[in-house]
Amino acid sequence: MSGNGLYEKVLLSGLEAPRPAVRASGGVVLWRRSGNGDLEVYWVERSKKLAFMGGFHAFPGGGRSRKDLELTVVGEPSGLDGAPIEAAMPSDVIDGVELEPIGAPGILACVIRELFEETGILLADGASAIDPERLEATRRVSLERSTDFRQVWRDLRQAARASLELDASELVYAGRWLTPPLGRMRFDNRFFLLEWPSDRGPQPSVIPGELTSGEWIRPDEAYARWERGEVVTAPPILHILRVMAEEGPIDGLPRMREPFEMNLGSFREIEFRPGVLLFALPTPTLPPAAYTNTYVFGNREVVLVDPGSPYPETNECLLEALRQLESKRGRKISAIWLTHHHPDHVGGVEFLRRALGVPVAAHRETAARLAATGIEVTRELADGERVVLDGEPPFAVRVLHTPGHASGHLAFFDEAGGSLLGGDLTAGYGTIVIDPPDGDMDEYLASLERLLDLGAATLFPAHGPPTVAVRDKLDEYLEHRLWREERILDAWNDGVQELDVLLRVVYEDVPEKAHPLAARQLEAHLIRLERHGLIERGS
Repeated sequence: MSGNGLYEKVLLSGLEAPRPAVRASGGVVLWRRSGNGDLEVYWVERSKKLAFMGGFHAFPGGGRSRKDLELTVVGEPSGLDGAPIEAAMPSDVIDGVELEPIGAPGILACVIRELFEETGILLADGASAIDPERLEATRRVSLERSTDFRQVWRDLRQAARASLELDASELVYAGRWLTPPLGRMRFDNRFFLLEWPSDRGPQPSVIPGELTSGEWIRPDEAYARWERGEVVTAPPILHILRVMAEEGPIDGLPRMREPFEMNLGSFREIEFRPGVLLFALPTPTLPPAAYTNTYVFGNREVVLVDPGSPYPETNECLLEALRQLESKRGRKISAIWLTHHHPDHVGGVEFLRRALGVPVAAHRETAARLAATGIEVTRELADGERVVLDGEPPFAVRVLHTPGHASGHLAFFDEAGGSLLGGDLTAGYGTIVIDPPDGDMDEYLASLERLLDLGAATLFPAHGPPTVAVRDKLDEYLEHRLWREERILDAWNDGVQELDVLLRVVYEDVPEKAHPLAARQLEAHLIRLERHGLIERGS
């Protein structure tokens, strides 16, 4: 492609970022029968401030720590028929990642600890002998992290009048899920069922902090709240809710343990909000990211957004997933839409265009830049255009021209559900590069400010996980850019005007290997400052 900026040349150079690490984790699905016989589960809302799944609804649980390895647990999880689940099952392989055994060391201690900290329920032989007030005070100490759980547990054992042992025998193994590669860490999460009747004490409760609330709810109502767009949750939570609603915890256990129905070829079905299906595909993108999010947008007639992987094997797998999506879910691709022209967003376009027999749509600036690469854009999308995709109900998408990162950059807004596909305006992790002349800092800041007025419920970036704290994320990006620009202006006014010196002064927090791209960011800021008459640069 002629006229590539440094940013595009870096992407085309085949950079490789390390694949995300995998951390073992576990969650507990508390369930009971209400007074009228209805099945209920207990779920919690995570604080929007959390980096992982902030603002999401989930079941109590979390990641294993090294300290969990030092805790002794008696008993082991079982099925509701009483058949034991092996505590040391053979390692599994998912997405090419070799995983630890389901009952890996420390997992059961992690699950029991997280359940206690997040709900106040302590699974321990002899726990009934502990004074409830003492137990709650101990829980608060553990949550505050002022004392780690090992010391908390030692204190409880010394205070108990009877023997006290962490006990996993009431847990029922209910499946395993590996989170998609949306950040530096993936979680290998085991789920366990735990029956907790209303007449058994104590009942679960939430101490505000990492969690904001918790409630008992019928699985069908929880699922309906997600379908109405009232909550955001992750695929394993949705699957467990659906199975519990349809078959209950006993008959539904095989489906929870082996969720094959959630597979689309070699991918798990990842739909955080209705009408937004996500495939995280490996791409040669800007580290620390190693994946670009490809989206399927809509609920019957759907569009494929940013198939960015250039790797033939990945695209073959994606194609098979899309075919299964049509046969199993009735969602048929009608077009490919592009947020912009950068290589990590268009690598699979030609293969999928031919395989699916669909048109490619993008902004006219993007179309012009892609023409030289052999990618033909057959339909132009314009700012403010409203596209209604067929479905029940129809899926209305507003097209937004959001230049700055690229002159032809588009975002796509689901008007009914509030889901915003933001492309490269923000990132779940890493940074957004503004590389002149195609990149423009004034336009980028204006695009961020425009999105503030949308009232979006969830922001789906091209790299990294979605966020429900949309205004906070946009404000964060605006404030960071303006903070950096203020530092540039201050240094300039202090006489630091030689570019390589200025770069070292105002980007001293950036690794030296990233300085070439930081220099392009610096240039974008200097252009903006000169445009507004705040500095004067020599010819």
